[in-house]
Amino acid sequence: MEKIRYERPFIIKMNAGLMNKFGTQSVNEPVTHIESVSVKGMLSEYGSPLFVISEKQIRRNYQNAVRIFKTRYPKVQFAWSYKTNYMNAVCRIFHQEGSWAEVVSGFEYSKALGNGVQGNKIIFNGPDKNDSDLILAAQNNSLIHIDHYDELYSLIRLSEEHGLKPRIAIRVNMDTGIYPKWDRFGFNFENGQAWNALTRIANSDNLELVGVHCHIGTFMLSPTAYAVAARNLCELAWGVKERFGKMLQYIDLGGGFPSTNTLKGAYLPGTDTVPSIDQFADAITDVILGYGFKHDELPTLILESGRTLIDDAGYLLGTVLATKRLSDGRRATILDFGLNSLFTSLWYDHKISPAQKLGNQTEEMVMFGPLCMNIDVVRESITMPLLQKGDQVVVHKVGAYNMTQWMQFITYRPPIVLIDNDNNTHIIRKGEDLKYMEELEQIPEHLV
Repeated sequence: MEKIRYERPFIIKMNAGLMNKFGTQSVNEPVTHIESVSVKGMLSEYGSPLFVISEKQIRRNYQNAVRIFKTRYPKVQFAWSYKTNYMNAVCRIFHQEGSWAEVVSGFEYSKALGNGVQGNKIIFNGPDKNDSDLILAAQNNSLIHIDHYDELYSLIRLSEEHGLKPRIAIRVNMDTGIYPKWDRFGFNFENGQAWNALTRIANSDNLELVGVHCHIGTFMLSPTAYAVAARNLCELAWGVKERFGKMLQYIDLGGGFPSTNTLKGAYLPGTDTVPSIDQFADAITDVILGYGFKHDELPTLILESGRTLIDDAGYLLGTVLATKRLSDGRRATILDFGLNSLFTSLWYDHKISPAQKLGNQTEEMVMFGPLCMNIDVVRESITMPLLQKGDQVVVHKVGAYNMTQWMQFITYRPPIVLIDNDNNTHIIRKGEDLKYMEELEQIPEHLV
């Protein structure tokens, strides 16, 4: 047997985070690759800054969530929340996996149709549906979730005028123990408004009542709140069965499940404190299964999850523009992306990693974007290796909302790249340029 060559041992200093009850976390390890694709290679090819989305991670997240719920409840259907990330390539990945579409505007509804989603697999939420939107959704046999009485009256009128029988559910708001309450959307459960709306729909000859819906909040950290919501929706569904002899087809618990990002002001990181999807699934399905429905009467459970399915599939790559000392002595690092691209930095302390190995010395610093506004802060305080001009960084868990809530301000919005299952990269949205930005502008004749 060949003798193994002796290698001298060596010591590498660990960059560990602060101690908490879960131990320490190493937060400054360089991230040189995403799904085996070089970070520096992508920045060289596509420019900086750059959004990157992992198709593998999206599919893993979706398949895991479906497995968790379907092993606990026999009838489950996910509907991808378009407002979370409506890049067509992203939406089509979810639709390939079997997800329906959940939209909140005529614009998003048209995108869903354009992505090949059948009308009967589109859920139309939101308070802003004009007559044309309602007619189109009814003609396509979509699920229309009514938000207020004005919308209900419009649907009754339109269904009579156009000979339609739209499939209807109502959105319900309620007290789930989470404050402030989300009571600006839908009909209130406690004061009887929701039951009143259901009664009006059930007694209408032109509307087909098929379900009840709620969306109790965003980045929810309490599975118990979902148990309360599920119980209230079951009570409404049971009431419809007893009063009108009609079984509702589905109960829609909306979305709001959190990702493992860390909220600003949180004492511990989100990876340690955010409940798992299993906990939410247990809380919801235990209530519905235990409510008293016969097996063949169990309503389909619809979930409109967005953030929890895509946040950790998105990355933002960028470059250090400069470093400086502030007047109070703090180290400052200026990046080539800011709030205009990374809108979620307003409420998350995003994990940021260097994209190359740096020295072992670390220092607490503030990270700014390039915008000429004082609130353009990517991280208010973070301990990092001593970054220098030209160094590159990776921001983690940015897949939700940044590509729909970003804004064109001072700089162009960056391109978006998808890494597919075979680790090939594809541009799914080009970076903006001056021609694109001025395309819709018109100059009055006297200014030519």
